[in-house]
Amino acid sequence: MLKHITTCRNAAGRLCTAVVCLILLLLSHPAVAVERVGDDFLTGYVASILERDLHWERNSYILKIVNGVATITVFKDEPLQQEMAEKQLRDIDGLQQITILVKPPDTGNPEVASSFMGVTGEGETFPTGDLFRPLIADPKQPQFFVSLISFSSLDLRYTLASVGFGETFGMYRFFGSREGNGLQLSLEGALFAQFNMDASSSDLINADYTIGIPVTYRYDNNSLRFRIYHQSSHLGDELLLSGNHPERVNLSYEAIELIYSLEWRGWRGYGGGEYLVHKEPSDLKPAIAHWGIEYRGSRPLVWNGRPVGGVDMKCMEENDWSVDTSVKAGLEFGHPNPGQRRLRLLAEYYNGFDPHGQFYNNKVEYFGLGVSLGF
Repeated sequence: MLKHITTCRNAAGRLCTAVVCLILLLLSHPAVAVERVGDDFLTGYVASILERDLHWERNSYILKIVNGVATITVFKDEPLQQEMAEKQLRDIDGLQQITILVKPPDTGNPEVASSFMGVTGEGETFPTGDLFRPLIADPKQPQFFVSLISFSSLDLRYTLASVGFGETFGMYRFFGSREGNGLQLSLEGALFAQFNMDASSSDLINADYTIGIPVTYRYDNNSLRFRIYHQSSHLGDELLLSGNHPERVNLSYEAIELIYSLEWRGWRGYGGGEYLVHKEPSDLKPAIAHWGIEYRGSRPLVWNGRPVGGVDMKCMEENDWSVDTSVKAGLEFGHPNPGQRRLRLLAEYYNGFDPHGQFYNNKVEYFGLGVSLGF
């Protein structure tokens, strides 16, 4: 009898264990699936395959995915191209159904025909992301990051920690006549700070505070950023209390910026400039030229990370149009689009005049590693 009871207890224990494991499996699996194959994730993934693998032009189709069901509207009837797309997309995990519709552009629609900018009257408040992709290599791009670099200036070399806190928050977006196009008004703010890690208390050297109102626009592969922003700079207390502190300069200004960018198969070129107004010191020369090139890979390279990189260049009238060069390259993890979760591991190099604070007349050079987060 005792042996029979023991056997029953063991069997019951194994049964309970199996039931608990099954419950945990059922509870955990759907959460993972939702995270991995949500509609936003699928939209970005499918678009990257169509444009970068199959070389579809961005303005040649409209993509909608709702509850895993994809509807692709094309404007030309090309059966071979559509067949290749269905074949490559059908095995994507989480994509329940694919429908490709052929619909020629409605040239008889007066709203579309008369709209040169391609912006409709419909829109949404507090949109996710931005229509103008944040610049990868610009040292003053509002974002969350931390970098540890070897910094040299005025014949001195020391380890510097550079940190930034900032983001662009969409206020309102007018939709474009095609998917992905539109006009957006946003609010942005950022803090950029540098710390001397070789000092006994890791002295704060400088902090730049910026706040701005960017207006961004996208039409297919073309995008613009028009921005009005304010910057004020402040030296750290430890630096001001040191024995050989620099004379404080109250650097503060408002600036007007316009940058245009063009994207093509993962590559992007951009160019534009800034003009400083209401500036202090008053003799600060106002004009700045700004341009660069970027690459965003769509296929994982290492540890499921996609290759990204950029070269950003600026010329300031204040420094006789000498070129300041910033280079960043590395891996991006997570979602590729602005406003989505992502992490970047980047090697960086800079040569030119100091981009931070009142030290804009000092030639500097630095290199190191950084981590940035996207939200």
